[in-house]
Amino acid sequence: MPDTVLIRPIDREDYAGWRPLWDDYNAFYGRIGETALAEGVTAATWERFFDPERPVWALVACHEGQVVGLVHYLFHPSTNRLRDVCYLHDLFTAQSFRGQGIGRELISAVYDAARVAGSSRVYWHTQISNASGRALYDKVAQHKEFIVYTHEL
Repeated sequence: MPDTVLIRPIDREDYAGWRPLWDDYNAFYGRIGETALAEGVTAATWERFFDPERPVWALVACHEGQVVGLVHYLFHPSTNRLRDVCYLHDLFTAQSFRGQGIGRELISAVYDAARVAGSSRVYWHTQISNASGRALYDKVAQHKEFIVYTHEL
């Protein structure tokens, strides 16, 4: 990772840099055009970063004052552990900064935050077709062979 990249908690002043990355992240997962997230979802997501009643945590990677990466995570109880677990929900690095170790550093920062919070595990999921992401994930975590099922309500 370049020495000039800083990983830090998100701040309200980061919105203008965070938003394009958030939109690109969602587009990567097919949430664009007619399938785009409703603006209210994005607004609520942003507000949760600063709401102690609905804590979703966010870190950003900054280079020369520009937000070039993001990670969002949350803590929750588990039915098979005594201590909470940490779900790494979203991870994205600007295209022009990929391959420089920023994603790895964002994951590492979540690991650190989870340790401080007393969590017993960090986990996430990704699409099977996310080859570049999976190349990194295979280096920093163990794939447990789980399949994700969802049902929209």
